[in-house]
Amino acid sequence: FSEAGDLKTFIDDQQIDALSHLTPEGYLDGRYLAAAFNLLRGNDLIWNYVERNYLRGEDHGAFDLLYWNGDVTNLPARWHRDYLRDLYRDNRLVMPDSLESCGVPLDLRKISTPSYIQAGREDHIAPPQSVWKLTRHLSGPWTFMLAGSGHIAGVVNHPAQGKYQYWTNSRAHDSLDQFIAGADEHPGSWWPHWRQWLNDLDTDRVSATGKRKPGSRGDKVLEDAPGRYVRTR
Repeated sequence: FSEAGDLKTFIDDQQIDALSHLTPEGYLDGRYLAAAFNLLRGNDLIWNYVERNYLRGEDHGAFDLLYWNGDVTNLPARWHRDYLRDLYRDNRLVMPDSLESCGVPLDLRKISTPSYIQAGREDHIAPPQSVWKLTRHLSGPWTFMLAGSGHIAGVVNHPAQGKYQYWTNSRAHDSLDQFIAGADEHPGSWWPHWRQWLNDLDTDRVSATGKRKPGSRGDKVLEDAPGRYVRTR
């Protein structure tokens, strides 16, 4: 998180403290979060609509990724505050035993399982130069892949669309610049490359059976999907 992009503009002591005044009921309204992300891409996510919708009277065009962006979710206030403070501001995740989960200290150096690391070339939330640093903390084998596009489209890129590209580099490299300099470009989605990586680790397949039934594990069924929360405005 030391190079976490423009989002760090909104993360300092004063702004984190100000968030406490926006969460009197213990949760952060998802619309505040959406506004913050829109400000990071003001030309595309704010002024574009001012010009086309407000000034020209044009209807909003259908765009699945922006629809996803507008489907906001409320967050627990404490979780959100700790996330910004401990991870973004103080970068404690890379400090061995600085954080813990359920009483277990966290140390990235103890991760020995094979890791597939995806970065987006134009990602403004998790810039590739920041994602690359994960390779310096893991003890197990890792594969780094650089995908085309940004934070959402660079990940949600179904192979059937035939969009974008990705870069791989199987040769030795000690930095992101070295990776890019010697990388091989591949057209389309990176998902098939990821699937092949998984297949090379283990070819066994497990049937998708035993679908979870609501109420079967002691949880209480409130109502049919999608539920009242989704309909709340």
